[in-house]
Amino acid sequence: MAEEFPVSFVVSPEDAGCRLDQFLAAKLPQVSRARVQEIIAEEKVHVAGAVPRASLRLKGGEHIEIFGPAQRPPLRAIPEDIPLDIVYEDEDLAVVNKPAGMMVHAGAGASDEDRNRGTLVNALLHHYGALSAVGGEVRPGIVHRLDRGTSGLIVIAKNDEAHRKLAEQFALRKSKKTYLTLVHGFVAEDKGTIRGTISRDLVRRTRMTARGRHGREAITHYRVRRRLTTPYGKFTFLEIKIDTGRTHQIRVHMASLRHPVVGDTLYGAPREITPVSKGGRNAGAVKPLSLSRPFLHSAALEIAHPKTGETLSLSSPLPGDLEAFLGMLPEKL
Repeated sequence: MAEEFPVSFVVSPEDAGCRLDQFLAAKLPQVSRARVQEIIAEEKVHVAGAVPRASLRLKGGEHIEIFGPAQRPPLRAIPEDIPLDIVYEDEDLAVVNKPAGMMVHAGAGASDEDRNRGTLVNALLHHYGALSAVGGEVRPGIVHRLDRGTSGLIVIAKNDEAHRKLAEQFALRKSKKTYLTLVHGFVAEDKGTIRGTISRDLVRRTRMTARGRHGREAITHYRVRRRLTTPYGKFTFLEIKIDTGRTHQIRVHMASLRHPVVGDTLYGAPREITPVSKGGRNAGAVKPLSLSRPFLHSAALEIAHPKTGETLSLSSPLPGDLEAFLGMLPEKL
């Protein structure tokens, strides 16, 4: 937080019924809701002179004061003995198949354990001992990112020179990244390109949006691999290539077309996919389905080796959970 303290607000009648943490996250757009909750937990927020809970429902007219930022312990990268699926490696770089559910590096979390444990960086430090320092102490060797819920290929730099050259490839859009995803509904065109900007959603800080005016350019190319008509409705299996690597880019762009990624509840996909009949009612003989993470996989990667210039083309098949989910979508004849 860049504000000078104390900071104060008066709750308007229009905000009556809003949770305290939601209200403050909206008033402080550069601060995440999780960070706001930490400030409240450290008793640095007073409402009408009292120390509140984050879940407090505002009534309107309250005077709120914030007396300082949260004081979190510093993030750190800790070596941990976690198995790695290494697709390629040499003395300069490694390409790893990241499982879904694993964070790439330490980040936001309710506790120190959540923020610093179980990450890809922790596993890499245990396996390799040392990596490129270009990304800093928290992100050693990390050239680019994958969302926690996204599986697939990610490039790791073992030394600073390799890191700088790889990062330049990504920045100049010389690397080629291919993803596989399953989205709700039939995408209208067999192939197309989505262009626009992506920025942080000022209301829901965990989300990004394609509707902001001052976001960063994002370009996504898609091609239909398969259309599925199933007892659960229609789906499109897509191959996607991205020219840019914005946060949640594919998820945001597909949601902007009103075809959210299956399992991506943050961007509008249902938590449970219910079967439908021609009349639109549940077909009782078929059970509802759910997927615990977005159906998104980093399936192929093409880069120039930072030392030799040789083209490295690597691939990763759909992981078992996504293959199994596809198998539970029998196509109608």
